[in-house]
Amino acid sequence: MRVLVAGASGFVGSRLCPALCEAGHTVVAMTRKPESYRGVGEPVAGDVGDIESLRAALRDCEVAYYLVHSLDRPDFQRHDAQAARNFATAARDAGVGRIIYLGGLGDDDDDLSEHLRSRRQVEALLGEHGVPVLTLRAGIIIGHGGISWEITRQLVENLPAMVTPSWVHTRTQPIALPDVVRYLVGALDLPAEESSSFDIGGPDVLAYVDMMRRVATIEGRLLVVVPVPVLSPQLSSYWLALVTNVDVSTGRSLVDSMTNEVVVRDDRIRRLVPFEPMDYDTAVLHALGERAKEKAQAHR
Repeated sequence: MRVLVAGASGFVGSRLCPALCEAGHTVVAMTRKPESYRGVGEPVAGDVGDIESLRAALRDCEVAYYLVHSLDRPDFQRHDAQAARNFATAARDAGVGRIIYLGGLGDDDDDLSEHLRSRRQVEALLGEHGVPVLTLRAGIIIGHGGISWEITRQLVENLPAMVTPSWVHTRTQPIALPDVVRYLVGALDLPAEESSSFDIGGPDVLAYVDMMRRVATIEGRLLVVVPVPVLSPQLSSYWLALVTNVDVSTGRSLVDSMTNEVVVRDDRIRRLVPFEPMDYDTAVLHALGERAKEKAQAHR
């Protein structure tokens, strides 16, 4: 099958492209700078802000993966909505049979953050021109280079004692990056006639503070946590920017989302794409191993 990956050089896309090739598919890796692309697949120029470039990139593709979002800008919701509209239009015009989208967990009945509302909006906009959309909704993805995981790791490694806001007690259901990739590849074999969504997650439901404590234990570090309920989301974002490499805009969007419980409510995907996802500790060890391997290669 000929499949396009929008976001091929990103956190998830860079791992998805090799997995798709290993599964026997022809991968078209969409990037704004194909001349500098060094990943797996056939590089093709494409920009979600340019419909004509998308039409050209999607030509002859049967399925398109959409792994694009832009949390690092204040107007990300408007930007992501227009990008999704452009992609939906181009996919229809190119005759694409299905779009597979990686969205976010969260109950629709909850007061969702702007970030999670944007994910839902993109999900709807991708299907507004009739191309079926299969959405996999995930919470925190544990893998080297992922923003949410990096926040967890860097907080633990940089602060042996931390004053924390109330959102650290919100429950989430993290999932290992390799398991996200397995679900994304497996989604190609699911029925394609109409749009559908599936929740994906690992076996552990944890509060953010418990995730940090388990990382500290795995790394053999001391971690003292002092909760302070009056720490506002804005102050939290400045705090994250101070002790991690996450910018204030991205930090604010993520902190707002951390007030929403994001856990799997519907586990149908476990029967349709059957395998045993990694537990949290194993996912952490895998992410730390990837980081160590990258650092070792950089020093050769």
